[in-house]
Amino acid sequence: MSDAWLGLIGFAAALALIALGLPVAIAMAAVGLLGYWWLEGWFSTAFVLGSSPFESIFPYSFSVIPLFVLMGAFASHAGLSRSLFTAINAFIGHRRGGLAVTTVGASALFGAICGSSLATVATIGRVALPEMRRHGYDDSLSTATVAAGGTLGVLIPPSVLLVIYGLLTQSSIGALFVGALLPGLLGAGLYALAVLGRVWADPDIAPRSERHGWAARLTSLGRVWPVAALFALVIGGIYAGLFSPTEAAAVGAVGAFLLALLSGELNRGALHDAVFETAGLTGMIFFILIGAAFFNFFLEETGLPRLLIAWIEAAGLSPLAVLALILLFYVVLGCFMDSMSMILLTVPLLAPVAQEIGFDLVWFGILVVTVAEIGLITPPIGLNLFVVQAAAGDVSQTTVIRGILPFILADILRLVLLVAFPALVLWLPDLM
Repeated sequence: MSDAWLGLIGFAAALALIALGLPVAIAMAAVGLLGYWWLEGWFSTAFVLGSSPFESIFPYSFSVIPLFVLMGAFASHAGLSRSLFTAINAFIGHRRGGLAVTTVGASALFGAICGSSLATVATIGRVALPEMRRHGYDDSLSTATVAAGGTLGVLIPPSVLLVIYGLLTQSSIGALFVGALLPGLLGAGLYALAVLGRVWADPDIAPRSERHGWAARLTSLGRVWPVAALFALVIGGIYAGLFSPTEAAAVGAVGAFLLALLSGELNRGALHDAVFETAGLTGMIFFILIGAAFFNFFLEETGLPRLLIAWIEAAGLSPLAVLALILLFYVVLGCFMDSMSMILLTVPLLAPVAQEIGFDLVWFGILVVTVAEIGLITPPIGLNLFVVQAAAGDVSQTTVIRGILPFILADILRLVLLVAFPALVLWLPDLM
């Protein structure tokens, strides 16, 4: 058996172990170490085992991960999600379906300062679901809107997934952040159209709510300026070259801390929760990174990426056909794995293929993260579906799934547009 075939078997074994419920980090580490031992023996494996855990998380650039996670944790405890929801609702909540569109907008804005899809769903869900229920919204529409809106937090910067992709591929994190702006806004717009399409087909699922006067609207706008200021500071600082991504993450974390402090919401318990939430999530991410490092040593030794490139060249497939196969692979994989696991498991294998074909890695990264978003709301185990079900309390998974199809179709349309018009991703980075 050739080494490349051994790499393919190892990749399939890692997927099988993850599907059986083994933690992603352990599955990748176990397959990677066993495969590397099979190829190189005990002494080389012992060297990798002793050095790789430190080297895989030692680089200074990785400090951006806990800083952005901390920024999101402080933002969650500052009451910013409720302020965002209230402000948007004051302008459009009185229209039919307005509360659902408000939820999409609040999710997009909160995702811009949170960076975590699951945190966005949990936080916005606590605010939006009771309001939509109080106004008689159908549960399938309200829960699906929260689940889908949360995926915007994966793409709209700062995004932890984009950071990890950039670190894995040595791509510019600043370029990835700036390149994600237009696709993120496009996603929010298409989600709003998906809501309006459902409401147009069945007006009874989204009754009108009360109209707010201009005094209330202006008052609500005054409460959301900190969100705009924090977003402009972090992303604008990167775009203008004032901060590196790591420095911007530190500035964002301090800014979110000050906002939480000024809001009066940051008591001892909230500070404790934010710090421990950051430590837990960062530890989980770094543990997966260590497992991915073991697995990548094994894949590189087998030469599997080189085999894939040679197979594509021999098959004579066009670049577009190869891209279609990669994206289809991600859509199927997203039905069974969370987005971070997909990125860490597959990017080291597929990014060299994309680069060899001639794809821009920033553009390819935005496509990969967009497909990962689809996985977050794709049955049977889209994580956002479970989070929103837990937030709703008494809604069945079937109800949530029943309302999610229009949002999946909106994501597929966005993916088609990004493939057809790469400038939607690359225009802003080219201006940097």
